[in-house]
Amino acid sequence: MSGASGIFKAIESGTKHLVIRRFTLRYPEQKLKFVGDGYQFDPKEGVGIAGYKGRHILYHDKCTGCQLCAIACEGIAEAIGMVKIDKTWKHNKKSIMPQIDYGKCVFCGLCVDACPFYALFMTDDYELAAYTKEHLIYTPDQLAVKVDYEGNVEIKIDDQGATHG
Repeated sequence: MSGASGIFKAIESGTKHLVIRRFTLRYPEQKLKFVGDGYQFDPKEGVGIAGYKGRHILYHDKCTGCQLCAIACEGIAEAIGMVKIDKTWKHNKKSIMPQIDYGKCVFCGLCVDACPFYALFMTDDYELAAYTKEHLIYTPDQLAVKVDYEGNVEIKIDDQGATHG
């Protein structure tokens, strides 16, 4: 690249950024609106369904206590531990369900991929801040609660870049 063409490329690059509108959200007043549910895995098709990888949701009526989610997490983050629950389920004779430590979780989604019974999914909820490490450990009862996340800002992507309305 000669000196003159390098100068023109630099001017072109600089002027492009003068035209493009900046993309800044005022969090927490403005939150992104996600499309669809969180990340899911379809074992029959063998494909992941795209979505944001946030907090998990556990369906107690589908979990068999097979521990495949904990085994999948074992070599990655070791964030999932199986704990004994008070309820007895016909399909979960051991009465154990996953408990997730979000202080260790890397949100890779392998636990969702490993679940053959559609019991574990990931939601769009990413607001998981806590004051202590103990509050980042979610019990099976806490994982069963589906958080209703409502983003109010939608992203629009075009040739000029990403903007929000």
